[in-house]
Amino acid sequence: MPANLTPQYRAAEAKFKAAHSPEERRVALEEMLATIPKHKGTEKMQAELKRRMARLRHEEEARTSKHGHAIKVEAEGAAQVVLVGPPNCGKSSLLAVLTHAEPAIADYPFTTTRPQPGMMAFEDVSIQLVDLPPIASQHMDPWLPGLVRGADLALLMVDPTSPELPEDVEVVRERLAAAHAPLVGELPEDTDPRDNPIVTLMVVTKADLAREEDLKVLEELYASVYPILRISIATHAGLEGLKVALWRRLQLVRVYSKPPGKPADKSAPFVLPHGHTVSDFAERVHREIAEKLQFARVWGGKLEGQRVARDFELRDRDVVELHA
Repeated sequence: MPANLTPQYRAAEAKFKAAHSPEERRVALEEMLATIPKHKGTEKMQAELKRRMARLRHEEEARTSKHGHAIKVEAEGAAQVVLVGPPNCGKSSLLAVLTHAEPAIADYPFTTTRPQPGMMAFEDVSIQLVDLPPIASQHMDPWLPGLVRGADLALLMVDPTSPELPEDVEVVRERLAAAHAPLVGELPEDTDPRDNPIVTLMVVTKADLAREEDLKVLEELYASVYPILRISIATHAGLEGLKVALWRRLQLVRVYSKPPGKPADKSAPFVLPHGHTVSDFAERVHREIAEKLQFARVWGGKLEGQRVARDFELRDRDVVELHA
């Protein structure tokens, strides 16, 4: 069967031949694989392109190992949440639908080769989502566990239609655990001091395409380990519920500052960990105010400007007036 290669493929091939750096070659190979006609006549060509991409990844890993290079994503917004999972589980598609980021999305493995951040709006705060390269038995970027360890939360993405399930999910869990970044449903009381467990939500994508019995089997396997949410990126089903669950799982509270005698400023809340106090909030506002703080007044819940002490524990959406 003839290949019938398209002009777009030929243009990408020309870019590959003219490339001078590994990054340029990788981008050209991705374009070639995305634009090559998918039929029996190109199966060997597709396999060769994938082999070339695998060699490039191996060379990148070797350089990373040799030079000790690390990749870092500066945290922004209220929290940083990493998206982890096996190949083609829907990480990049979720990032695209929840943020303004434009990650590469394709139906072949390892489309994502670098961390891709995006900002997700949730009510009056922004949360940073970071799409990470997939994890498989034959490949995990050496810098990836470091990014996972540094995040506030992880979303373990699962495709219920994958023929590799649950082995592909177990590979992700095992490889991250071996790299001292175990994905946990709850933070354990006792843990290996070398480990940095990260609280995780399991997100089941493509729920609209999966059979109900397959979804139930998946939930039976992991419901005792992680909270599980079903979503459909195609229909947007479950996305709002995912945002709410993610916020609750982060265990953060929003606090609004109210200068004495003036209205509360609700345009940009201060975000604090659950359990923090008026004193902690004052420290975030200004160190000098915290040092001179005498008391505060709080509006929220059943409180209507009640005077409270420095150690009063704040709740989500409290309005606080500090008196120094």
